[in-house]
Amino acid sequence: MSEEAAAPAATAPIPRYFRNDAELARRDPHKQLLASLERLITEYPPHRVPPGGGLYYGPLSIAYLFYALHEIYPDLTLDEFPMNTWSAAYVEQAQTHIKDYPGPSPGKCGVKDDIMSLLALYAVTAKDPDTVKELCDFAAVTIEPDASNEWLFGRAGYLYLLRLVRGAFKGNKDIIELIEDTTDEVIDNIMSSSRPWKWHGKAYVGAVHGAIGIITQIVLTDPIWAPKLEAELGALLSYQYESGNFPASLPPGRDRFVQFCHGAPGVVSSLISIQKYFPSLKERIDRVVAKARECIWERGLLTKEPCLCHGIAGNALALEGKQFEHFLTYTTGHEIKSMGKDGMLEKSDDPSALWCGEAGRAWAWAVADKGLEKRFLGYNDI
Repeated sequence: MSEEAAAPAATAPIPRYFRNDAELARRDPHKQLLASLERLITEYPPHRVPPGGGLYYGPLSIAYLFYALHEIYPDLTLDEFPMNTWSAAYVEQAQTHIKDYPGPSPGKCGVKDDIMSLLALYAVTAKDPDTVKELCDFAAVTIEPDASNEWLFGRAGYLYLLRLVRGAFKGNKDIIELIEDTTDEVIDNIMSSSRPWKWHGKAYVGAVHGAIGIITQIVLTDPIWAPKLEAELGALLSYQYESGNFPASLPPGRDRFVQFCHGAPGVVSSLISIQKYFPSLKERIDRVVAKARECIWERGLLTKEPCLCHGIAGNALALEGKQFEHFLTYTTGHEIKSMGKDGMLEKSDDPSALWCGEAGRAWAWAVADKGLEKRFLGYNDI
């Protein structure tokens, strides 16, 4: 046998998505929520979750899930412990490694920063005004001229953290004033930044690193800015491909990614949460969303492990009704195992995480179970 004949055949790459041709299906969301949470605490107990990642991945991201679930399910228990006890356990895992965290910097001051996320989560759980002051002091980092503007690593993510703590101190006039002053300063710096907003030299469009994410965080934090952002939002809507998808960055390249971070799902979720602040764009936004959802329905069953950021769970949250329910059926433990056996699963690097793994799937099932607005925890839920 020749050497050429003996050489093993090259493994075919996993396609980006699989065909959406099965009959509409539905799973019991409460049952799936409990199953997801059981997997989370069994396979990824606090001491096994590597530190780091802020609200995006790591122990704080899981702690934030349990914090949010406690607000929704105050009587729900896992292994006889309520949701807030589980939240505290994952926070403790993060705190154990606090000396390893470098702290915020101009290039890392968004929801992925551990110190800022830890302060925000502690402030809302302990109702501690001094911790809010510490969080607001980090505005000094975000006003550096080279600070990033996007959600994951930048000023827009800081705005989310400030909104989170603002909601917990509604009766404290001094703290609310401090938070409002801080958000004003951060927004002023974002708005005075040169356009297009760039991250690592590229003008991104999407929710995680791009313009729609920045616009969404500004408007949800202070709707008074909506009129000044209307022209930019209108321009962004014009970037929609004929397919209904959106480019990852500008100038537009190949029509590739259909996921929250880059593509139609993140744009759809963002538009739905800020649409009421742009009444003159309502009809146009409605058309854009409808067209984008057609794309998500056709190309949104991704082979990446189901998650919020770049997977089926996030794409499901951009849909409605039976389509939403149908997409979620592909995020069960059984379906994920089947995808793996069929060679149609690209495993996550952070399988426990809120945005990259099991914790995010649990959030999606909670949204389905309680009929909540289809929002992304850590992005546009507040």
